[in-house]
Amino acid sequence: MITYNKTILSNGLTLITHQENATPLVSVNLLYNVGARDENPNKTGFAHLFEHLMFGGSKNIPDYDYHANKAGAENNAFTNNDITNYYISLPKQYLETALWLESDRMNELIFSEKSLEVQRNVVIEEFRQRFLNQPYGDVWLLLRPLAYKVHPYQWSTIGKDISHIENATMDDVKQFFYTFYRPNNAILSIAGNIDEAETIDLVKKWFEPIPAGNAYIRQLPQEPKQTEARSLTVHRDVPSNAIYKAYKMSRRMSHDYYAFDLMSDILSNGSSSRLYTELVKKEKLFTEINAYITGDIDEGLFIFVGKLAEGVEMTTAENAILAQIERLKNETISEQELEKVKNKLEITFVYSQYKVLDRAMNLGYFDHLGNIDLINSEPQCYAAVSPDDIKRLATETFLPEQCSTLYYLKKE
Repeated sequence: MITYNKTILSNGLTLITHQENATPLVSVNLLYNVGARDENPNKTGFAHLFEHLMFGGSKNIPDYDYHANKAGAENNAFTNNDITNYYISLPKQYLETALWLESDRMNELIFSEKSLEVQRNVVIEEFRQRFLNQPYGDVWLLLRPLAYKVHPYQWSTIGKDISHIENATMDDVKQFFYTFYRPNNAILSIAGNIDEAETIDLVKKWFEPIPAGNAYIRQLPQEPKQTEARSLTVHRDVPSNAIYKAYKMSRRMSHDYYAFDLMSDILSNGSSSRLYTELVKKEKLFTEINAYITGDIDEGLFIFVGKLAEGVEMTTAENAILAQIERLKNETISEQELEKVKNKLEITFVYSQYKVLDRAMNLGYFDHLGNIDLINSEPQCYAAVSPDDIKRLATETFLPEQCSTLYYLKKE
């Protein structure tokens, strides 16, 4: 049982504290309620750009990493389509150092042309290396706009086009910062060897002087129900043909999310999973194959991805995937098979709470989802899934007209 206290500061910052005296460390996690879905369609990649800019120096601290390293800290950040998250773990006696670092860059960045140019070049190089010059690197640049036509999930966190970051101006950057990087648009979660009352006082000392921004009200266009099968075929310099099939699935806070998650594990979690056993070991159609969910806050995707074995026809491979989908629709899975993946998932959940950094992150994320108590109760949500739930969702979801398929072929 993970206990916590929640406090809302006068400027709207949400503070969550969790005391764990068995560790000499403290972890500070700062979740900003902004992801790629919040970007202007003509100025994409900004959430990811800010992940870099926040390490480029703030008003009173020109070198974040210098002070973090001096305190023996480990820190990093990540961005996805829904959130941007910064975290730092360090010895408990340096908690105030972490709060000083994070509050200063929340208050005001340096906003120099030099910093912008440096980080812009870093992101552009990342775009080229990871998405354009790497085998299968552009899959999500192709699959997202195939699956989504209205919702901003149609672009990846790196952005729609490299030109959006190339053309980013200082005014663009400042507007993005003062819209989203405000205390009333953030959740600060602190876990570890702390005194909770003292920690609350320290947070108020460093963060409460930061002025709140205008309330951000998210009004995103909703994706209409897909009624026609979509497909795209591309040829690339890759070692083997691949297939990607994407079906719309429920949002993260839907009751059905847990059944979808378990369904993906039934299909491809481990060497005894259905797809590996049938399509890799027995039929030898694929060298690797997986099914997974994106887990997005809004309506996400259930993805099948497979690398074809040499000499296997694409039609044969695709039909084999569809046959496994039909099994889910037509056969009720056994309680034993379902229980096996539930047990695996419960073990994963326990391990995900082991470190204080994991706890800090999870407390912030579940609070962002709107139900912080899931940090303790989510295993019960998985336990409640029945074989009939799996069969129902497979029947409702895996329809030809609701599928977007990317055929990724190697050049001859």
